[in-house]
Amino acid sequence: MKNQIWYVNGKLFIGGRFLKGSFCVSDGKIVKVLTEEKDCGEAGFDSPEVSGKAAGDSSEKGMFLNLNGAYVIPGLIDLHIHGAAGYDFSDGDAGGLIKIAGFLASRGVTSFLPTTMTIAREDYLKAADAMKQVQRESAVSGGLARIPGMRMEGPFLSKEKCGAQNPVFLRTPDHEFFREIMERSGNGVAILDLASELAGAEEFIKKAAGETLISLAHTNADYEEATAAFVAGAKHVTHLYNAMRPFLHREPGLIGALWDSEGTTAEIIGDGYHVHESAVRTAFKMMPHRICLVSDALRCLGVPEGEYELSGQTVICKDGVARLKNGTLAGSSTDLFEMMKRVISFGVPKEEVIEAVTETPAKIIGSKTVGILEEGRFADFIVSDENFDHKKVYIGGNAVETVKGI
Repeated sequence: MKNQIWYVNGKLFIGGRFLKGSFCVSDGKIVKVLTEEKDCGEAGFDSPEVSGKAAGDSSEKGMFLNLNGAYVIPGLIDLHIHGAAGYDFSDGDAGGLIKIAGFLASRGVTSFLPTTMTIAREDYLKAADAMKQVQRESAVSGGLARIPGMRMEGPFLSKEKCGAQNPVFLRTPDHEFFREIMERSGNGVAILDLASELAGAEEFIKKAAGETLISLAHTNADYEEATAAFVAGAKHVTHLYNAMRPFLHREPGLIGALWDSEGTTAEIIGDGYHVHESAVRTAFKMMPHRICLVSDALRCLGVPEGEYELSGQTVICKDGVARLKNGTLAGSSTDLFEMMKRVISFGVPKEEVIEAVTETPAKIIGSKTVGILEEGRFADFIVSDENFDHKKVYIGGNAVETVKGI
């Protein structure tokens, strides 16, 4: 096998824990993983020939890079992000989406679903076109985060719980409308958000559940309505706790229906502003291996605070929080890697948090190519110290230039 690089003497995040190990990368993929638990003594793991190699050493087996005990985690996967670096996916601008993909890669987010707001029909079509173009480009560029697909947050959402979504563009579930966007994106809509109490929602879910992942979002659904949606085929919940009824002991709402429905998952915004840290800890305890973190970041991520546009509305980003002019909490200005560190600081075990930004989101979208350090997957990974401060980000085995200060 040509162009092999061995990364040796690392602490690899595998199976929900860190194991001393080494792995080999060739042609952009992981081709071998050796750990102390199952491979100790196997040729190429802890023998002096491998573990004693210094950075840059090479042999007939390939080049060796000694990690000297550094932590290695899979590249992060953000399933819900609108924009960054001054750009928004809803702009429908391929050049802007490339800037977003490059920025996220530098922050350790190696895969993401560019997410629309609730926008006009023609803007969905433009966004789908941009996604297809950049999806192809990111597949061959080591400096861009991968795009497994796009996400439609809207327009099938509740007026009562629309939050920062523009109510002008809301509409009832329409399968023909969805199919138009789906076809324009090359069957690339990975997640569709929907309020399950809307007229025709249950029928829509039954039709679309085999075509995309249905996530309940911006919804005023009660327990019974949400449960019926899960039975119909919905499998996920968007930004848990936000834009939905609260969990009450006699009216558990969507949150209670989620906890009771096997095979469902949920995402949570981990910036510490959208959800109190106690509620974050509760979610992880109530739904082990079923929670993923998302950023829900806006174009104000990575740029100076100030006023920005969001689906025809003005967002004010100040002191790390993004709000509409009326005070409504909008998306975040925090990237997923920083959220991972914050949620660890909340007291959630680091292994559970790392799983929630790598393996779990990969499973949610059915990816077999990212999210786990295993043979056959893309060599997308982060090498860091024990505090998870960046050292290096790799996409397809290629080092990505990181942004100063992270």
